Amino acid sequence: MSKQHPIILAIQRKLQAAENKTNAQAMAAYMKTTMPFYGVKSAERRIIIKQVLAENVIQSQEEYLVVVDALWRQPHREEKYAAIDIARTYKKYHNMLALPLYEKMIREGSWWDFVDDIAINLVGTVLLQNPSIMWPIAEQWISDESLWIRRTAVICQNKFKSNTDAERLFSFCLQRSYEKEFFMRKAIGWALREYAKTEKSRVYAFVEQQKDQLSGLSYREAMKRISKDFSDIVI
Repeated sequence: MSKQHPIILAIQRKLQAAENKTNAQAMAAYMKTTMPFYGVKSAERRIIIKQVLAENVIQSQEEYLVVVDALWRQPHREEKYAAIDIARTYKKYHNMLALPLYEKMIREGSWWDFVDDIAINLVGTVLLQNPSIMWPIAEQWISDESLWIRRTAVICQNKFKSNTDAERLFSFCLQRSYEKEFFMRKAIGWALREYAKTEKSRVYAFVEQQKDQLSGLSYREAMKRISKDFSDIVI
């Protein structure tokens, strides 16, 4: 068996030392998964990551990909969370070279606790920095057979604010508006609500015009912050 990277060994040792079986059972039940947990809560896990990275600095894109991928392949959920934590930490490596790994993590993770962080904080960064390359990919993803890839296409702009491509956001929301899957309906409403923090009037106009196309859940989520402000406006 190949030797593990020092960062992985250090994180595993610290997670094992902090193991809490009572927490682990509760966390697995909450996430509705049979994947094992150590029972280490997110705040403690982030302290562990910070400590380990202070002593073991990743020096290159290649090392970044190796460490993130190797941690992701470990069996415990906190190890996979740690892979995402480390991936987020090294922003200079959020680029097209990393996209295949991020996509792999989304497809294999296939649950909101993994996918949303990757979609918004990793894929989103790559998209913002490489729009001409990434938008054709996102336009393929919105029709992908994987719900979680489709969800990524919808929510990856959630932190873009004024840099949001509104036409693509609205188009993506409409393309998936017929889906009955909760996680897609929620994603549509969430993405629209986030953009409403920057362009409230524009989102309101879109949501009201497309009300018959959007699910009730998507509509309510989108309107949470804006319905009172525009309740008397006729579109």
